[in-house]
Amino acid sequence: MITESDLTAARQAWGDGLVAISEAFDADGIDAATNLADRLLDDVYGFELGPVLFKPTMASGEKTFRPSKAGALSYFVAHDSDYPLDGGFALKSWRKVTTETAASFIEGDVAMWMGWMHFTDKDGQVTTVDKSFGYKKDQDGVVRLVLHHSSLPFQP
Repeated sequence: MITESDLTAARQAWGDGLVAISEAFDADGIDAATNLADRLLDDVYGFELGPVLFKPTMASGEKTFRPSKAGALSYFVAHDSDYPLDGGFALKSWRKVTTETAASFIEGDVAMWMGWMHFTDKDGQVTTVDKSFGYKKDQDGVVRLVLHHSSLPFQP
């Protein structure tokens, strides 16, 4: 059974991974960032369970939805000719990720969370994104992301 503390730990692992990718890119370039991003996708996403319902913040057109690992990797680090509009979300010099929970739902080995993620870059600028994450506990008991939807907050 998934618990609230599992959800907190999963979000923390995701945020820590994003920061590690950004720091690796700033220090050692795209190859280091890509290696860490590939590992993050293996560690926290459930691609081995089936397609991940991944809708990143800044994706559009026929490449809006990214159910494959290749599509998710490109969103994080770009440099994939199949996704020419990607700028590499994880390459934006992030230094801290925090979350605020709006609500969560847990039933057995499936859980959903939504709220705000605040991304702080190396200059102290904060970007807030609306997030919805869906999780499933795999056969080894690891809580995996199977839904990742994000968007910029509505500005009336």
